Amino acid sequence: MLGAASLTAWPAAAQDRQHADLPPVELVASALDNHPAVKAAEARLAAARAQAGMLAAGTHEVTVQGSYIRRTVNNEGGFNEFDATIMRPFRLPGKAGLDRQAGDLGVKAAQNRMEDVRHQTALLLAGLWYDWMTASALARNDAAMVANLERALAAVKRRAEMRDASDLDIDQAAAALALAQGQLAQSRALAAEARVKLAAQFPDLPLPVDAPEMVSPHDLPQNFEELRALVIERSHEIGAARAEAERQSVTARRVKADRIADPSFGFRLFSERGGIEKGVGLVAAMPLGGRHRSRAADEAEAMASSAQLELGVVERDVQVMADADLSNARTRLIVWEQVTEARIRADSTSERTRKGYQLGAIDLSDLLYAERQANETRRAEIAARADSGKAIIKLEIDSHTIWAPAE
Repeated sequence: MLGAASLTAWPAAAQDRQHADLPPVELVASALDNHPAVKAAEARLAAARAQAGMLAAGTHEVTVQGSYIRRTVNNEGGFNEFDATIMRPFRLPGKAGLDRQAGDLGVKAAQNRMEDVRHQTALLLAGLWYDWMTASALARNDAAMVANLERALAAVKRRAEMRDASDLDIDQAAAALALAQGQLAQSRALAAEARVKLAAQFPDLPLPVDAPEMVSPHDLPQNFEELRALVIERSHEIGAARAEAERQSVTARRVKADRIADPSFGFRLFSERGGIEKGVGLVAAMPLGGRHRSRAADEAEAMASSAQLELGVVERDVQVMADADLSNARTRLIVWEQVTEARIRADSTSERTRKGYQLGAIDLSDLLYAERQANETRRAEIAARADSGKAIIKLEIDSHTIWAPAE
């Protein structure tokens, strides 16, 4: 576990300017690779590789069959007799190649599914990280609001001592301060909860004591159209569905080929009448396929058709996701820009109101209203900045331009 002192150096030491508010890439990669969901997907990939090896080897095995008989013949005595048969089925030409192809496609589908699980885990990490940064930013803002109102209350009390303010003014300032303190306590509780959730989901990711400050969305990548195209081009969901459709097609061809059963060949040894008669010969067997094999071929063909149609569904879903990512990144950025303009104006109004109050030209109620309005716009800007950052990083993760595994 890294110490807090080293973690506070993330922006300068390990991150580029665009993602200075995110953990170092190497720490993210380790956290994702060690997540149980990713480990489970890796185990399923290992199982697919084992299955591919099984298909390449085939299910046919050598069969050994034998018997021993003690025969008694009247007037001749007893004889020891035995026979042994060794047989093995052999795949007809073309079947082994189809089995190997189906196994390779199964591995390809499992590989893509594993990469998609890692991708979904990266989205989970990004969401939890932004939740923590957002809650922490709100807590810092609320702490600053409490400090402002504490100064305002102290100023009102000094005025009251000089008979320049009434007890009502003190009550108003104290009530505003109490409300702000309650909001600060709530925001700190939410920040603590967000940190706990993040640490529980990703215990291998060392966390700093305080969440970093969110960067401006303008500092994040703005090539939204290019990223949207990469979402479709690099989709592991499409890759897995395509590999599965191809695997089902190969499997259908393999089952259809199995309507002609595989022959078995071997040899037989025997000894009869105590060894007086001995022999060795070749044996062969050929199952005659019936309606079961025909119906199995029909089933495999239907499954292949279903997998091909499901590929179309996945392709459409990924395109919808890419379009939604693009739209969300654009619109959330516009919302943040507009809310930022409102925050700047509200802060300016609050500053002028504060100066007017100090000069005695503004009532306390107007000051408290201006402070409250400025605080609300600052909180709205933080939420909008978080939404915009989330939308952009989701587009980056979905396009595999960030937090993707090394090739």
